[in-house]
Amino acid sequence: MSEFNPFSFDLPVAEIIPEVKNQLSQSNSLIIQAPPGAGKSTLLPLTFLDEPWLEGKKILMLEPRRLATKSIAQRMASMLGEDLGDTIGYRIRFESSISAKTKIEVITEGILTRMMHSDNALENVGLVIFDEFHERNLHSEVALALCREIQQVLRPDLRILLMSATIDAEQLSRLLGAKVIQSQGRQFPVEVNYLSEIDEFAIGEDAARQIIPLTKKHEGDFLVFLPGQGEIKKTEQILKKALPDTVVVPLFGQLSPSEQNRAMLPHPSGKRKIVLSTDIAETSLTIEGIKVVVDSGFAKSNRFDARSGLSRLVLHRISKDSADQRSGRAGRLTAGHSYRLWSKATQGQLPEYRVPELMEADLTALVLDMKAWGKQEIRSMTWLTPPPAGTLALAEKTLEAIDAIAEGNLTEHGKEIHQVPCHPRIAHMLLFAKRMDQLGLATDIAAVLEERDPLPQDSGVDLNLRIEALRRFRSRGVNLARIKKIEKVASQYRRMFGIQPENEPVDPWQTGLLLAYAYPERIAAARPGNNAQFQLSNGKIAQIGHRDDLAHEPWLAVAHVDAREGMGKIWLAAPLNPKDLAPLLKTREVLEWDRKKGGLIALSEVRIGSIVLGTRPLQKFDKVSAKTAILEAIAEDGEMLLDFNQKVEQLIFRVQSLNKWNSDQNWPFWTSESLCLNAKDWLEPYLDHVTKNEELKKLDLFSILLHTLSFEQQQVLDDLAPSHLTVPSGSQIPIEYKSEGETPLLSVRLQELFGLLETPKVNDGKVPVLIELLSPGYKSVQLTQDLKSFWANGYFEVKKELKRRYPKHEWPEDPISAEAVRGVKKRV
Repeated sequence: MSEFNPFSFDLPVAEIIPEVKNQLSQSNSLIIQAPPGAGKSTLLPLTFLDEPWLEGKKILMLEPRRLATKSIAQRMASMLGEDLGDTIGYRIRFESSISAKTKIEVITEGILTRMMHSDNALENVGLVIFDEFHERNLHSEVALALCREIQQVLRPDLRILLMSATIDAEQLSRLLGAKVIQSQGRQFPVEVNYLSEIDEFAIGEDAARQIIPLTKKHEGDFLVFLPGQGEIKKTEQILKKALPDTVVVPLFGQLSPSEQNRAMLPHPSGKRKIVLSTDIAETSLTIEGIKVVVDSGFAKSNRFDARSGLSRLVLHRISKDSADQRSGRAGRLTAGHSYRLWSKATQGQLPEYRVPELMEADLTALVLDMKAWGKQEIRSMTWLTPPPAGTLALAEKTLEAIDAIAEGNLTEHGKEIHQVPCHPRIAHMLLFAKRMDQLGLATDIAAVLEERDPLPQDSGVDLNLRIEALRRFRSRGVNLARIKKIEKVASQYRRMFGIQPENEPVDPWQTGLLLAYAYPERIAAARPGNNAQFQLSNGKIAQIGHRDDLAHEPWLAVAHVDAREGMGKIWLAAPLNPKDLAPLLKTREVLEWDRKKGGLIALSEVRIGSIVLGTRPLQKFDKVSAKTAILEAIAEDGEMLLDFNQKVEQLIFRVQSLNKWNSDQNWPFWTSESLCLNAKDWLEPYLDHVTKNEELKKLDLFSILLHTLSFEQQQVLDDLAPSHLTVPSGSQIPIEYKSEGETPLLSVRLQELFGLLETPKVNDGKVPVLIELLSPGYKSVQLTQDLKSFWANGYFEVKKELKRRYPKHEWPEDPISAEAVRGVKKRV
């Protein structure tokens, strides 16, 4: 490599090179913020090649997209005047161009994680660059967490450089303890315009309708951002008819390199070009000649639903940082124009930054990586946003289902799975197929599952149709671009396992069995009486079209199913012979309380996940398990199963009141709900012989609860919160305690309180009761907490009204000196 002069390239990032070099010579972490087109992805890495701290080690630069990885590597190699594979190389999954001379490797993010597992100190690496970190891809966040672990424990000399155009740099700086250096770039002014909102159900049509008049208003090439291939296809059809002299080209990740180059390079005849792209064109890629950007404002992302364990492609609004990235593409070469197909009001409601993929993705591969790394407490690592605990737990459950982990630890089979560079489910299937001598079929299945469906939308859901199409392609040379991509992946898998392709007819049942090993929780049994509806072993219900060839199959192995509310939809599956499922069958003793059936149900079940294949009653069962089942039922339905009568309720309220009135006395906090949830602590000893609803109802909760209090507490309870109060007539009147220590109520006939001047109090005279004065007929007359005031004033009003109605009862002129009576005073 000849001596490299970065200042010979007219790129804005050159102005910060001295500061960047100085900072990296003094510290091991740095953040660079630079707008698109500044040269950060190409020029900066080349300037580090001769730095003393690199000491002959390599530079790894992570890119979030495969297309950008190759494009950037090619650009850097051309800047050095070399071929790819010399000083500059690249690695993407199943493809690489590197040599012994390679000093900078541009790689996709997942490659780095795998490199770390073979060399957990990255001994031959001096600098790891995370490019376009604002995209917050799952692999980049995992790789950063692991790089930080290496840097802090093994390699303080390892440099980490984060580069981005739009990100919360302040938060990143705090997390990494790193300085932020900004390059102002050389962005030409872009005029941003807001047009009328487009209909999210007709994005392609609406976008095309608004683009057509803009082509008359502006010269130069257009870049149009659309959420997915469907919208691109619809827009392309309309524009080609309306603008026959304009070249309309799509750009998305599934296209061949030649098709992608056609989108990125100017038209050879100088014709105007309209590029219809997914968000792949937001960053890194340079598309020459763009002067106008039209942005639909939508994107599509795979989002994992932790409740269903499934992922689905979701259409969503983009964030403000994404909108800014898109607009900036119009100002790379000259002043440009950006048209946003949404209103200013909608702009104000967009989130500032995109949601990290980590928060919405399937984390099964991440958890497997961390287990292989030796990390048990995954959330304790250095994360910009910690992964959700619920999704991590679900990932562990998935790994347990495919025997990759047991009791939280990696199994030997799990170690084998981790060595195969694909999703753990697919790796598990491939390893199973290897033992069954079915690798040829398994590699075809893996390739079909990983790539886009090669068949038209109305082809049916049977995976075997795709395998047959792939094998026809191989044997007869049927030239289909989509099949070609699938075959490329399948050939890489075959090379990995050292096998030859198979082109003979497919055994559909064998396909189903292999799928069942990849997705054991999606084994599906037809629901009786529900045509084309299936019960999945994870408990979900899903359906396929009634006319589909698999609609009447009794059993399916399901590969792709969306997570709709209620009824899911099956997109890809294979028929399954239940006889092949013997290794997956599990016998389970089921002890559960069924309130509707009247009590404890004890069964032995043969099942696959949630699909029950057969049951028989258990004559003998474990008493401890039976108690556990009862306690679970009480936790859920205890307020109906147990006899929480008035006496029990009053005991609970008395304890609650003391808890609030005397917080220093350490009274338990009782509610009927909390007692049900914690029944194991106080009720378990009384459940030995309980098997029916009525036996639960007979339990004396008052005595049981009272005896959970110490003898001293019981005495204090009776002293401070007595259940009854003796009134002047001699009657024992119950006190009605309220929840949360509200004022207790004493309901008593007026005549029984003659002679009582002061309002009765509980809690050692600190809490006056509320007296409900009753007529001789037990009707409420008046509420008071001031008995003295009542005798002086209110009594005479009451006497006037009630004496006519109850003439035989005492109505003295002086109630304070009168004798209290329970009923009618006997005449002498």
